[in-house]
Amino acid sequence: MALMFPRLARNFIKNGYFPTDEPTLERALTALAPCSGSMCILDPCAGEGVAIAEAAHALGREQVKAFAVEYDAERAAHARRLVDRCLYGDLMDALISRQSFGLLFLNPPYGDLTRGVDGNIGYQGQGRPRLEKLFYQRSLPLLQYDGVLILIIPFYVLDAEFVGWLTRHFADLRIYRAVDTQFKQVVIFGRRTRQREQASDDAKTARGLLLKIGQGDTEAEELPCEWPFLPYTVPASSTEPEHFYRVTLEPEQFADEVQRLQGLWPAIDTHLGAAQQSLRPPARALSHWHLALALAAGAISGVVTSKTGKVLAVRGDTHKEKSLTTEYAERDDGSVAETRILTDRFVPVVRAWDMTPGSPTRGQVLTIR
Repeated sequence: MALMFPRLARNFIKNGYFPTDEPTLERALTALAPCSGSMCILDPCAGEGVAIAEAAHALGREQVKAFAVEYDAERAAHARRLVDRCLYGDLMDALISRQSFGLLFLNPPYGDLTRGVDGNIGYQGQGRPRLEKLFYQRSLPLLQYDGVLILIIPFYVLDAEFVGWLTRHFADLRIYRAVDTQFKQVVIFGRRTRQREQASDDAKTARGLLLKIGQGDTEAEELPCEWPFLPYTVPASSTEPEHFYRVTLEPEQFADEVQRLQGLWPAIDTHLGAAQQSLRPPARALSHWHLALALAAGAISGVVTSKTGKVLAVRGDTHKEKSLTTEYAERDDGSVAETRILTDRFVPVVRAWDMTPGSPTRGQVLTIR
């Protein structure tokens, strides 16, 4: 998450935003070299988009398509001015084609994961659940094989689990301390490879060094001003990502889209309703009860215009809920037996989206349960 103005870093740290300082960014980019073809590069926690934009320029702007994902609306708006495509939203809520990028610049949010209201922590692992690990797991499949990783995290996050992932997924691993020591960051470079044997000498050496740095037994050397080794060549991307979009929309985004299109689709009934077939008329007029039942079953869906001119997109559905009842009975020995009974209950729900031009409730969804 690069920040255009490093002096503001202390203000952002309170919101979980840990930017990359400019000297560290400049030095890290000296480790990269472009290939001769077109490249796609990604920063999934882009902040204001400065880091990935600078990487694009370092590799040759005319050869590079820079992609970004940013959770904060203000920073995402800034990033859109610097990169080719920027998603405003949560990386966990994005659909992005796998193995689409030759460079993954990852400076994730820092901190421990907490459980949601459903008790789910959203983390697949055995070690300490951290945001850095979660974003690494989500981002890794997006990087091409032979693609280059630049990972910026606090050194103390490098536990045995995280180090094991890195040494399995990457070759040519190198680690350095960030120039600005405020956030205790290290910069890790690697080239993605298919899972390596943990017994190889290179893997053992890298694992030992990373673990010592993570445990605080050894301090990483400061990132050099000029890269002293052969640079990491960012591979070409055959095509741009087929998928790069957000799965859900914020209410504000949805409202903007409805306003822009003057509705959601030109023919909304083709999306909300089943393919129309020639239906036989009923033997007699439907009662209100019949209409309600048909709506709840989803048999009547689509755009409906009332006699008063109100236009509604109607969708009905029925879902199952379980109700719990408890019964008590006295046994022959005087003890009490408790029996819990779960009963299925089918709940009809009818939703109507007001599409009436000029209506004060236009765009609102009315729900009948």
